[in-house]
Amino acid sequence: MKKEILISYDANEKQVAILEDGRLEEFYIERNDAQRLFGNIYKGKVKTVIPGIGAAFVDLGTRKDGFLYVADALRSPFDMDAEFDENAPAPQEDKRKERFKRIDEVLKVGQEVIVQVVKEPIRNKGPRLTTHFSIPARYLVMIPGEEKVGVSRRIEDRKERERIRNIFKSMELPKGAGFIVRTAGEGKSDKEFARDIRYLVRSWKKIHGSMAQSKAPSTIHQELDLVERVIRDHFTEDTDSIVVDHKDIYRKVQRFFNLYLPGYKANLISHEDRVPIFEKYNIEKEIEGTFQRDVFLKSGGHIVIEQTEGLVAIDVNTGKFTGTKNLEETVYKTNMEAAWEVARQLRLRDVGGIIIIDFIDMERGEHRRSLYKTFKEAVRRDRAKTNILQMSELGLVEMTRQRIRPSLESAVYNTCPYCEGKGMIKSSATMSIQTIRELRKALGHSHGRIINAGVHPEVAERLLHQEKKAIHQLERHSRSRIFVFSDPALHREELNITFVK
Repeated sequence: MKKEILISYDANEKQVAILEDGRLEEFYIERNDAQRLFGNIYKGKVKTVIPGIGAAFVDLGTRKDGFLYVADALRSPFDMDAEFDENAPAPQEDKRKERFKRIDEVLKVGQEVIVQVVKEPIRNKGPRLTTHFSIPARYLVMIPGEEKVGVSRRIEDRKERERIRNIFKSMELPKGAGFIVRTAGEGKSDKEFARDIRYLVRSWKKIHGSMAQSKAPSTIHQELDLVERVIRDHFTEDTDSIVVDHKDIYRKVQRFFNLYLPGYKANLISHEDRVPIFEKYNIEKEIEGTFQRDVFLKSGGHIVIEQTEGLVAIDVNTGKFTGTKNLEETVYKTNMEAAWEVARQLRLRDVGGIIIIDFIDMERGEHRRSLYKTFKEAVRRDRAKTNILQMSELGLVEMTRQRIRPSLESAVYNTCPYCEGKGMIKSSATMSIQTIRELRKALGHSHGRIINAGVHPEVAERLLHQEKKAIHQLERHSRSRIFVFSDPALHREELNITFVK
């Protein structure tokens, strides 16, 4: 499998595309003026404590206050007056007692707290915070305040998991800090893990040192930008090339490799062709497709993706695919193809929260079991945390996907000012009838009036032709004159009624 990372920078926007065998598998956008909070560590000040929801709002010095649930505030790897000592024993606490504490027993208004952002602000919600810190590196994630070593569940080979655990048993690890071996750590040596540990301890000491010097609210630690995060999290030794179309970003990637993978020679290519990088790799249509409601399958079937604030609904349809044998076989093949495409679209669009997938109903139990197994396998490639429930008798699959930041769609699009997110507006027929009702209401019991009705051109066209008789009847009944005006500046649902006399 050929894996490529394409990085484009233009008009203050970074775009990163990850290709596998020439097909777009993941896509990210980040703008220079966007406020990036995920992973950042702040010294904040408690602004409000609300026992009713078991949370506190914390002033971070950002546009929106962060919210901190009691469960995320119970344990911190240090208190405000402690000095970081990597040889100090980890704090021991009674977790059962902690579990029943109230937020007002843990935090007070005006109190200073050190917090990390674990979820970006989404719509009207502020960033979600925690005092359980995690600092990622290339192969490891450091968890200050713990002393355990965990291995990513995505590393499934038992011998490899045991090999990694034995490496850490033989290493001298800093006290008061735990580590999780990331998926990229599979097959890595003790020297590579040791290099990550040194980097993480250095970073944590710097964070801890900044704490006392900073005044709340302030930023103590800032997470890497998009390009550096993608290289850190997605680059592996089997990546064939990294192609960059901007000199400054090219140099930044070089510096990043020198820091994280010293001595490693990556196939870093500077794209200097006049043809835009995404156009050259024929992925512009695929990128545009990530914003479309309908996604068409190679077989002729298609899936429909509808996003709401609380959940994402995905419907699978056979479309033009008629199959070659019978209905059950046609439905099964469509569902199997859709399973892989749905998993891919979830990654591409970076949607989160509750997701409901309505696969086409199948009669045979072995087909349902096979589909469920295939979908779980497809979702395993997702870096976000997912939880998939068993398929229901109606063919529905319910799942959750970790929501860290707003979806790709919400990062690129605004809510339509016409329909205000409904996805529909009233027809010209509906609006012409509504206009007549509003005119009747405005005229009331008065007589001999002159009234103007300014409407959208499509509505005016219908009023002056199909509804002409109804307008004349209203004029005769009220002994008034009604003038309909076409106003292109008006929304189709807008109506402007004024009296001349």
